[in-house]
Amino acid sequence: MNTISATTTSSDATTILLGDTHLPVVRSPMLDKSGQLFAYELMFHRDELEPDAEAALMRRLLSTITDGVMARLVRGNRAFLRLPRDLLIEQIDVLAHHPRLGIIIDPTSIHDTELLEQLALRNCSLLLDLSELDANTDEPYGNLEPLLAMAKYVRLDAGALDAATLALRSAQLHARGLGVIAGFVDDHEIYHRCKPLALQAVQGRYLLLPEQIVAPVLTPNRMNLLRLMNALQENNPGPVELGEIVRDDAVLSYKLLGCVNSAYFALPRQLKSIQQAAIFFGVARMRNWIYAMALSGMNDRPPELLRAALIRAHMCEKLAQGMSANYQEMAFMTGLLSLLDTLMCAPMELVLSHLPLAPEITEALVGGRGPFAPLLEQIYIWEAGELGATNVQPQNILRMATVYLEATQWADQVYNFADQRAY
Repeated sequence: MNTISATTTSSDATTILLGDTHLPVVRSPMLDKSGQLFAYELMFHRDELEPDAEAALMRRLLSTITDGVMARLVRGNRAFLRLPRDLLIEQIDVLAHHPRLGIIIDPTSIHDTELLEQLALRNCSLLLDLSELDANTDEPYGNLEPLLAMAKYVRLDAGALDAATLALRSAQLHARGLGVIAGFVDDHEIYHRCKPLALQAVQGRYLLLPEQIVAPVLTPNRMNLLRLMNALQENNPGPVELGEIVRDDAVLSYKLLGCVNSAYFALPRQLKSIQQAAIFFGVARMRNWIYAMALSGMNDRPPELLRAALIRAHMCEKLAQGMSANYQEMAFMTGLLSLLDTLMCAPMELVLSHLPLAPEITEALVGGRGPFAPLLEQIYIWEAGELGATNVQPQNILRMATVYLEATQWADQVYNFADQRAY
């Protein structure tokens, strides 16, 4: 496994991680049964930090709440986070003034009288994480009644509970008026087990994994999308050809021009055609954005899955800095297409057979080989919050944090325009 590597000391780690405005955070979506976003959990890569550095990191997090940065990261949606106990008590008033920001607490909090009193006084939105409870316990809640009475939401470990126990516990908690979240839904078998239950949301890696289908079929809409992508690859189209390829899709053209002319890019003048945009930004970059916008317009897939593909594309491109310009453009494609099997509900080999991609891209997506495979591996580790198990050094955590936060802003911008309707 080729992961991020470098060396530094613990004191250097504190300086590096705390001297920059970007936080090592990943937003993990919780989706309702229709695939729409219910909330984000904000997860922090802090395994490499000493206690003092962790406290300083979390204080910086709180400052992003007060200045609105955190709201932009989660786009104003509901979000949950976990804070160190002392910092939670110290800053509880700040948190109480943000009703869409919830606090994750553990069953061990039942023994902390001071914390419970403070939480009760502020009426904070609490998510009680029950995932650490013994799956084999007949009466799992024991003396947790005070916490259950205070909480608005609870989270169960859907991966650790058998189907009958998960159904029973979710029904019991739902009957108490609690919003039940199934966590650790890390494959589609567990997801389908959760679907009929009384759940507020599900959370886990299933979202990014292709579902195994016995006889996958590419629908007409998906075939049309692959034809568009094929046309963008064939014969090395220039600005005029790009304009002609997109010309017949009025909605796509409208969304693309709206996106490139938005305040996000702060252009000196308005671009009035795809040809002008291709000349201004460059053909390769514009072609990649057409791919991104077209994929993001798939309205039968969960929006957070589409955003994840966009985030991967931008991250791959940024992590490829230092490679040739051509490889950076190919890295963007590699990241964007890394979820193509999940988006298309078909095996990667089948989908890629319709696209004349560079061998380096295909090798990374199918075989995990070539120059772009290490970039994807870094992104997978970041998404999963597994840096602590890989000896990744703090300065590279900072780099990944910067790249990730830039990618989320860009992905949200592109998706917002892709999700529009032309009138």
